[in-house]
Amino acid sequence: MGVFSTLPVPAMLFLVPLLALLIVLALYGVRIYNGLVALRENVRKAWANIDVLLSQRHDELPKLVETCRRYMAHERDTLEQVMRARSAVFTAQGKGDVRALGAAEDQLREGLGRLFALAEAYPELRANESFRHLQQRITELEEAIADRRELYNEAVNLNNIRVQTFPDLLVARWLQFPNQQLLEFKEEQKRDVDLATLFDRSA
Repeated sequence: MGVFSTLPVPAMLFLVPLLALLIVLALYGVRIYNGLVALRENVRKAWANIDVLLSQRHDELPKLVETCRRYMAHERDTLEQVMRARSAVFTAQGKGDVRALGAAEDQLREGLGRLFALAEAYPELRANESFRHLQQRITELEEAIADRRELYNEAVNLNNIRVQTFPDLLVARWLQFPNQQLLEFKEEQKRDVDLATLFDRSA
């Protein structure tokens, strides 16, 4: 029995259960760690899915604004708002700053809502095939981003519950598994655009 054969019986009766307990705790700690890693990777994967859609929309927005500019010469402020918000989204996206991204998304969605509403007053623009294609494409991307946002926030919530719950929080704090930030939009940005309200604002 090696070392244990030289120990008195009382010491063995104490050390063997202690060793067994330490092994169980180590295995349990490994299980917790693996679970936390899986949750962290789910958050990263969900964020990557949003990131792809943001990049696709980023590429489409200048085309939309340029198409609108040809017909909407008097809507310069709205067009500039869209482009400023686009830049803010891109900056936050590059930094991985979820809080700043949520704020920039609010501004962009408001600008796009106003732009599409004002486009109703320009029949030639609405008849433009390029505009119709871009409007449909960006609307589809907006819907996809909203769907992916829900999946991302679900992954974040699952992660945050685990890292704040005992005994997982002990491993999370020791190995620096942080809380993740939810991607939140203002309530008014989640609702359908109120065309009448937008036209009143622009009057």
